[in-house]
Amino acid sequence: MPTLPRLAPLLFAATLTLGCHAQLPATATIPGPIVGQPLPPALARRVEVLLRQKAQVAPGSVLNIGVPTASELTGYDTVSVSITTEGKTSRPIAFLLSTDGKSLAQMTKYDLTPDPRAYVSAAGRPARGGPENAPVLIVGFDDLECPFCARLHATIFPAIEQRYGNNVRIVYRDYPIEQHPWAMRGAVDVNCLAAQSPTGYWNAVDYIHAHETEIGTPTGDGPKDKSLAVANEQLDKLTRQQGELQKVDMTKLNACIAKQDTTEMEKSRQLGTALNVDSTPTLFINGDKIDGAVPIEFIFKVIDDALVAEGKTPPPPYAPPVAAPISK
Repeated sequence: MPTLPRLAPLLFAATLTLGCHAQLPATATIPGPIVGQPLPPALARRVEVLLRQKAQVAPGSVLNIGVPTASELTGYDTVSVSITTEGKTSRPIAFLLSTDGKSLAQMTKYDLTPDPRAYVSAAGRPARGGPENAPVLIVGFDDLECPFCARLHATIFPAIEQRYGNNVRIVYRDYPIEQHPWAMRGAVDVNCLAAQSPTGYWNAVDYIHAHETEIGTPTGDGPKDKSLAVANEQLDKLTRQQGELQKVDMTKLNACIAKQDTTEMEKSRQLGTALNVDSTPTLFINGDKIDGAVPIEFIFKVIDDALVAEGKTPPPPYAPPVAAPISK
């Protein structure tokens, strides 16, 4: 379906078309809109000409201007406009038309009442760091085979825990990239652990991220060519080892590993897509979206701002460590 085009300079062809229509002088008084009635012809024409000037409207397209309705903004009515091109009509787009007929505007209204922390749910996910009511919640969309995720993972937790203690709570949501052959297998396996042991889950995640470049490489003295089969075997093995360390129900864990149910991983990936996640790592810090492996100083600044918004005093400004001078 066609949509109202982006604002752009008027096409030459459109200029010729507009030149064929007589227009009232700019200073002429024209009737304003009346709620529930079609726009007066002179006003409707001004609206149409303006929109044709400001948007790339295809030649032969018809602008459909709706009947004004009351708006929430004093002094303005709402008018919907759609475009019909080659028999197909776009979705209507709302404009604000002043009651004196002199101004046309657009406004998008957003609801500020929801807590930004609720933008990305952490429900049902294993957490580390602070308690459930910690003032700052970090939700990370993670891919276990992502090298950038591994770098962020190796630095973020020790640094955040050292700087903020229990003021920050961290959870991961799964976003395995399709181009990463064993990422989904790893996500399923660690979530099999999570169902019984959050500690086991985080231990497995820590290990996989720390050894991401080694997974899939055969051990022993034979060839070292990586393979998906070897990666899957290694992931299953380390998951079982962690399960035994945490004394989970191994029958349930083995059944979960064997089933390889990706339903929850797909739901998590769909949630990420709905939140405009298209790469990993992606963090949401009290709802504030941060893409990619960014400097820890930047993450600290976002956390500090979130703490202030929650009425908490952040730690002293972060000072990056100074490299020791190279001795001669």
